[in-house]
Order: sequence, then structure tokens, then C-alpha cells
Amino acid sequence: MLRGARRTVLNFPSPFLGENWTQRIKFPFCCLIWRLQFPPLLLLGVTCHAVVGSLWRPSLQGNANLLHLSRNRSNPEQGYCERGARLVSSLDFWTLSSENLIAVLPTDPVKENYVRKVKNCVFSIAFPTPFQSRVRLVAVSKEVLEDILDLDLSVSETDDFIQLVSGGKIVFGSIPLAHRYGGHQFGIWADQLGDGRAHLIGIYMNRQGEKWELQLKGSGKTPYSRNGDGRAILRSSLREFLCSEAMHYLGIPTSRAASLVVSDDVVWRDQFYNGNLAKERGAVVLRVAKSWFRIGSLEILTHSGELDLLRMLLDFIIQEYFPLVDVKEPNRYVDFFSIVVFETAQLIALWMSVGFAHGVCNTDNFSLLSITIDYGPFGFMEAYNPDFVPNTSDDERRYKIGNQANIGMFNLNKLLQALNPLLNPRQKQLATQILKEYPVLYYTRFRELFKAKLGLLGKSEGDDDLIAFLLHLMEKTEADFTMTFRQLSEITQSQLQELVIPQEFWALKMISKHKLFPAWVSQYLSRLKSSANTAQGPTPSKP
Repeated sequence: MLRGARRTVLNFPSPFLGENWTQRIKFPFCCLIWRLQFPPLLLLGVTCHAVVGSLWRPSLQGNANLLHLSRNRSNPEQGYCERGARLVSSLDFWTLSSENLIAVLPTDPVKENYVRKVKNCVFSIAFPTPFQSRVRLVAVSKEVLEDILDLDLSVSETDDFIQLVSGGKIVFGSIPLAHRYGGHQFGIWADQLGDGRAHLIGIYMNRQGEKWELQLKGSGKTPYSRNGDGRAILRSSLREFLCSEAMHYLGIPTSRAASLVVSDDVVWRDQFYNGNLAKERGAVVLRVAKSWFRIGSLEILTHSGELDLLRMLLDFIIQEYFPLVDVKEPNRYVDFFSIVVFETAQLIALWMSVGFAHGVCNTDNFSLLSITIDYGPFGFMEAYNPDFVPNTSDDERRYKIGNQANIGMFNLNKLLQALNPLLNPRQKQLATQILKEYPVLYYTRFRELFKAKLGLLGKSEGDDDLIAFLLHLMEKTEADFTMTFRQLSEITQSQLQELVIPQEFWALKMISKHKLFPAWVSQYLSRLKSSANTAQGPTPSKP
């Protein structure tokens, strides 16, 4: 069981806090295949010209070899239903494509891969840099491979797979891309950021008709690497792999992790930010999401005055990812903004419900599809503490767990500022009013999650006070948040009523030491009784 994922806590400067599940996380490790003893594979870092099609042949140059799979294109003689009936047992029968993106959105005209200021594009073509040493497969997610990518688990044991997920080779037909975006970091506009160590290696359409974007993280430098080396290390990659999968099983929208590989290449990192560099091993995570567009994707275009491109990108995003919005509707950008506001409120309430602190809630890390992306210095709160901060570099505690909902409001306001040049006065007024509804949306979801955690049915005016009362006791006693609610779901009502807390309910026993605990128990049991009456419904009158 994941220690961090199992023990969670949350806090927010409000009458009450988010929700946590009343049961332990049932994270099916059977879906994760660990290969710590995978036979060593030697990858040759050969710089070559990558041939991805006659159109691009004259201008593309990269570091990765071309994975030329002879039957990597769809077979028109094979029906879609027939192909979708079984998993693919070889990458020869599996394909990726970048066409959906580059056919509509402009790419950087400069093809050389060096750090620079990029203008008038959404993507730069950039090839992953293969490792120079052996590469080993550490883990794969069986569910992601089979249910999302239509790949039989046995494929993960092939050399083609290792080459693909480590950035050693590129699937024929795919053009690897690095996304250009900006962002507000710790409240300050940071200008151009972008994928500095990530490569979008293509889009996959699975047998359910879903499109998934595959991205390698830690796969080498891009034009957006700034002073970075383009690499990721094993410990941070392992955390991302585990946490993104754990969040999925908690029911929280998130990117997914398909595989994790580690190399013997040396990567230097200052783990404690104290000036002491240490050798670590380079690693790459293959992660998938419906989209990697984020608030910063739009911000960079507005700040650069590229309004035609801003409109083009927005229309593309709406067309591809927001089916409820009519791309021909004059108010489409307002409708789009309304959905993002609503879904962001839902997402952060869910974060709080499991005590998840993102750690770096910059606008470049906030998905336009309102999924959890970019796992950096995240953490799960254990002892209940509104000031919990998982990021040691966050000296001002801007991204403490109790401030995440406020940061959501800040980031949505920056999104609105990015949209403003495309809105008329009436639309700006509507969008501003939509943003004002964010706190209500957030607290409504917050309340639902917390009531479910406490087993409360129906409505009662005292619910907010009951929840706030318990959180106050938890904060004063530094009780474990997750285990408090877990144990409340296991202890009997008679034990609570008599204030007899068995030793095994250690989190509740901590809270019971507070002098106001009996008063809370009395209120809680009274509310549970009304919940039971609600569940039974009104008593039918006698004839």
C-alpha cells in the first residue's frame, strides 16, 4: 500500500474542508508489473536523420532512430470491429500519429533543436535524445497498456517497446513535438516555459474510439529546456508513476502512467537545494492524457500578441475536447470558460478530499481539461494541517494545501485575462460573473464529498458546522485525517455514544482526548439518526 496515498489530509481556510474516502485506497498493484530484474538492454545513441515522411524529409533532424514498423499502418481490409476485438501482440500492428495536431496548428519553422525564444507557433518539432547506457524497464501499468493503448502485456517485454518508451526510437508516421506555453509561476508571469524535458510522441486512437496523447517525460532537451538538461531521475519519475495511477484509482481525473524505464546515464541533481550536487540515474515515464493543453498554452499567445493564433488554438481545443460547446457559436469562448471554471472547482475539491497537495499550482501546470498533470513536489497530508506544503522551495507557502482553492481562482482569473482580447464587452461581463460563481461551485462539491465521508444523507442546516467542528478537533489534536474517517466508518455507534474508543482506533482516540469531543459525538449521532430516517422515507399513514 502506498503510504502517501493511503494517509491523506486536507485543509482549506473555510468553514469546512474537502473529502477523503472512508475506506483505504484500493490501489490494485496487480495492475502494475514491476521488472526490477529486466535483462539489460543496450541502446546506441546514434545521431541520425529521422525519416518520417517525404514531406518532412528535407528539414527534420533529430537524435532518435526511426522505429520502422513494416505493418504499422491500419489495414483497410481488416474491419475496425475485428481489430478492436483483441489486444495487439506486436508493435508491428500498432500506430501513432501527430497529424491531428500539426495539420491544424502551426509548428516552429526552425527545425534545429537548441534553446531559443519561439514565436508564432504552438509546437516545435523536437526528437528525444536516446540514453547512452543500458536501459531497463522498471514498471508498466497493465491497465493502461491493455485498456487504453490496446497492447497485450507481452509487448512490454520486447526490444521495440523499450526503445519506444525510452525515446530511443520513434514510431513511423509520428512526428515528436514539444509544446510551447508560458505561465504564472508563484504568482509572477514567467514568460516562455514549454516542454523542456518532454516529447509528445503521437496520438493513439484506441478500440473504444478514444484519442490519447502519449508523452515521454525525461527524454532530452527541447527548444524550451532553458538551463535544464532535459532529463528526469528515477526517484521523481517513480513518484509520478505511482501517484498518477493512485489518483486514477481514487477517482480523480489525472494523466496516466504507462511505463517507467531507468538508465545508467548519470544525471546531476541538487536534491535538497543546498548546493550539493549528487549523481542520480536518468529515467523516462511514458504518460498519457486526453490532452496536455494548459492555461499557459493560451497565456503565452495573448502575452505575445499572437491573437489570430490564440483564436485558432482555442477553436481547435473546443472542437477536439469540448463537445458540448458549439465551435460556431459566437459565445463559444464564454461557454468554454464556464466549463473550465466548473470542472476546475470539482477537481480541486477532489484533491482536497484525499488530502492531495499539488505543490506547484502554477498556470502552466493547470490543465484546460481539468485533469491532474505535472506531478512534481506533490504530497499527501497525514496529520491534519491546513499549512501542509510538500514543496520545500515554496518559502512563502503559497501552495499550501489550505490555499489550493484560492489558487484555483487565481489561475482561472489568469485564463480569463488570456481570453479577454477575443471577448466583446458583454462576453467579458458574462465571463466575469461566471468566475464569481467559482467559490459556490467549489464549496458545493466540497460539502457533497464531506457528507459522503461522514455517511450523512439528506440536508441539514447544521452540516457545515458539524464538519467544521470535527476538523477543528482534528487540527488541535493533529489527528490523522484519512484514518479518522476510516475509523469512523468502522466503530460502532454504541462505542461512540459511550465514548469507549478501542485502542485500535488510534486516530479517533487522539481526537477523543479533546474536551469538546463528547459534544461533537452527540451532534454527529443525532445527525446520523436523521440520516437513517431519511433513508427509510416517511412512515406510511394507517388506513
